[in-house]
This record gives sequence, structure tokens and C-alpha cells, in this order.
Amino acid sequence: MNTNMMSAAGYTQTDDDQLVRMFRKNNDQLAFKTLLERHQSKIYSYIYSMVGSGDVANDIFQDTFTKVITKMDDTYNEQGKWIAWVMRIAHNATIDYLRKQKRFVDVNAKDDPDYDFYERIPDTELSAQEGMEQGESHKSLMKHVAALPPEQREVVMLRHYYEMSFKEIADLTGVSINTALGRMRYALINLRKMFEQENANEINATE
Repeated sequence: MNTNMMSAAGYTQTDDDQLVRMFRKNNDQLAFKTLLERHQSKIYSYIYSMVGSGDVANDIFQDTFTKVITKMDDTYNEQGKWIAWVMRIAHNATIDYLRKQKRFVDVNAKDDPDYDFYERIPDTELSAQEGMEQGESHKSLMKHVAALPPEQREVVMLRHYYEMSFKEIADLTGVSINTALGRMRYALINLRKMFEQENANEINATE
């Protein structure tokens, strides 16, 4: 009993790369279980934030990890981060679902007059704008984020919830950095309008 407990504790202290190697080399199920438990909450939350349905999110989550298990020996490159690879699979499965539902619109930043401006904006400059959500309740923020178009909602979740850079977001979603920046800009504009409307409604309600 104590040996098993110590063994489990050891797994939780092992980094992702080592756990992946243990699973691939020895089919170590506890190693994979540890990886799953470590990351499942954020992966599921990302999927749910995109589809808005627990049942659908569960299906996509299960499909994602079925693909992870079957493809780890063939397509995973240990030079990269395992979680980034898994997120790409989850992203593709989610977007496939949304496209079948005709709920995903691909916005191309090249059509925007500020295209060149996006290219020059470093992550740190956008961070100041992102601070506008501070002071709002988490529940209110997530309600407004859920109301964004899917491509805007996705970049907000990846940027804030996962703290990914715009380059990482662009790589994950298969778009240019300019497109990722454009989606964030429109998301921030829309969120600001939503919060302003919410505040106006609260003021009117008290008069």
C-alpha cells in the first residue's frame, strides 16, 4: 500500500516530457493517467467555452484523447510541448464540430485597414487593453466572453486562460499572427461594448 502511494506521488512530481516517454516506451498507464488529470480541466474548459454544451464538450473531449492515445507513437514530436500538441488536436476537433454546425466564421485580418498596425503590436502593448476586464466579476466576464463570435472567443480564452502568446495562438489555430491580433482587437471592442451596456442597464434599473 505504502509503495503504491509513494509511486503515485512520484508520478505527480514528474514533468510532462518524462511521463510521455514512460507511456510511449512502457505503455505506462499511470503515467498517461497523470498527464490526463494534470491537464483535463483546462482542455475541457477550452472546448466547453467554444461549444457551450456539456454533452458536446464531453464528446469532443473523449474524441480528443482517443486521438491522443492512438497518435502519440506516430505523430507526436518530443521536441515540442505535449500539451501544445494535445491542444492542437482539441482545437481541430472543436473547429470541425463548429464548422459542421456552421457557427465558425474565419475572420482574415488582411481585410482590415489596420492590418499593418497589428503586425507591429507586441504582446505587452495589448496587455494594457486586456486589463479592462479587471474589476468585473468572473461570472459576468465569462457571460460576455460566451457571447462573442467563436473565433474571437477562442483567442480570448487562449490568451487569458492559457496565457499563450499571440505567436502560440497563431500556430495553434493555423492563422497568421495578424489574424490572431485582429480577433483579439475585435473581441476587446465587443467586450467593452457589452460591459458598457451592462453598466447602463444597471444605472437605469436604479433610477
